Amino acid sequence: MNTAQESKPEARETGSVKSAALWAASSQYSLFTLQFATSVIISRFFLRPAEIGLFSVALAAAMVLSIIQDFGLQRYIGRHPTGDEAMVRSATTIAVVFALALAVLIYALARPLAALYSEPGIEPILQLIAASYIFVPWSIVPLALLSRRLDFRRSFVVNLGGALANSAVALTLAWMGWSSLALAWGMVAQAVTRAILAQIANPAFPGRGASWTEIRAMLKFSAGTTPIYLSGGIGVRTPDMIVGGLQGMTAAGLFSRGAALAAQLHTLIVGAVSAIYYPAFARLRAEGKELGPYYERVVAAHGAIVWPAMALLAVLSEPVILLLYGPGWSEAAPLLAFVAAAECFFVALPLHIDLPILFGRLRQLLLFNIADTLLSVATLAGGAAMGVEAAAASRLVYGAAWFCLYAAWLQKLIGFRWKAALRIYAASGAVTLATILPALLAVGMWREPGTLGFDGLVAAAAASGSAWVAAIWLLRHPARTDLADMAGHACAPLLVRFRSRRT
Repeated sequence: MNTAQESKPEARETGSVKSAALWAASSQYSLFTLQFATSVIISRFFLRPAEIGLFSVALAAAMVLSIIQDFGLQRYIGRHPTGDEAMVRSATTIAVVFALALAVLIYALARPLAALYSEPGIEPILQLIAASYIFVPWSIVPLALLSRRLDFRRSFVVNLGGALANSAVALTLAWMGWSSLALAWGMVAQAVTRAILAQIANPAFPGRGASWTEIRAMLKFSAGTTPIYLSGGIGVRTPDMIVGGLQGMTAAGLFSRGAALAAQLHTLIVGAVSAIYYPAFARLRAEGKELGPYYERVVAAHGAIVWPAMALLAVLSEPVILLLYGPGWSEAAPLLAFVAAAECFFVALPLHIDLPILFGRLRQLLLFNIADTLLSVATLAGGAAMGVEAAAASRLVYGAAWFCLYAAWLQKLIGFRWKAALRIYAASGAVTLATILPALLAVGMWREPGTLGFDGLVAAAAASGSAWVAAIWLLRHPARTDLADMAGHACAPLLVRFRSRRT
């Protein structure tokens, strides 16, 4: 396959933004189902909270450093004017060099970190994670090129193949009694499989043909973005490390599982569509269009979907935890409730990293990111010093402070209207209240949360889902038209097939 030809947007344009969104959503939902099922099986049948906590702390430490793995390449590739062969070769060369450096760094830190936590099991886990990062660069550039063309169909194949390898290896080794190491070996299998499939989908190699001009341009661009991602990564990735250090591995496992469940639901709902936001907004800006009205539509979509979903998860946190993970994880229920509720703050101002990068406001973004990280670490450390439940509750304080930190700056930068945003927030809040009302009645008047059971959980969720649909239309939520269009676009192929069979 000719990489240069594949890289040119004019050579192969892969459908509309809506089609890309549907492929991205299909990928996200498939990956979510597989990863979610794997985490449930491993947590319920094979690993205890302390074992999950051990892996979570090691992974968090590695992922703080892994921010430099991408080094801003995906966004550089997405905004490159031509995407030619020299750019591809140069990007791959940088990716490989930084991957090797990252692997060596993580490997070197494995023993000191294990000593810091007085947990020898951290060392072999980090060593395996370090090995997995050697294979990551072979998928970074190909997937960035596919994303540039909105070709999420082939991205789906790459990501699903990697997830299947991860699940198969992790489940097999966990069943054989490999404890936390099973999860680390799963990461290695995923990285290797993704690398192979990505190179098949869109080959990208380093070395000959790379341009020093391109490399210097990438390093200059990445020098501005990497500190931002590193600062943000510290805030996002360190909670497990802080809770583990102050409250122990069992507390870290409980916190990690509760936070992960909220994050997984968030990813399930909007993670797929979020993948197309940056290239879509980049295209709109290149066409000279004002971004404010489009941003308001994104805010409306997030509020209409994520707010009700997170609030519902918070209300039903105890029956959800008991059903999925069993009584051994019951202490994670209040942690899940706090973290899920806090997510509503973070989706109220979406794309807080992407759009400032698109506008080239890297220095300002870095300052905001540093303040953001300090808020996250300070509030979490204060909560974790009192207990794991207080650590989870601190996410609400952090979420409110985060919104206040970014709101005025993003409004000035993007140009959305506060009057429209407040109207969207009010409508989303009303829809959220209508959605959770049936669930509140179920756990408050029908059954206790701990005895709701599978049938009660399904009934409560179904009633809340019906209330959500009714509220979106009866309250005339600003996102109702976009939601209807997306549903119609998704169902169109099925309707065509049904009509063709009838005729």
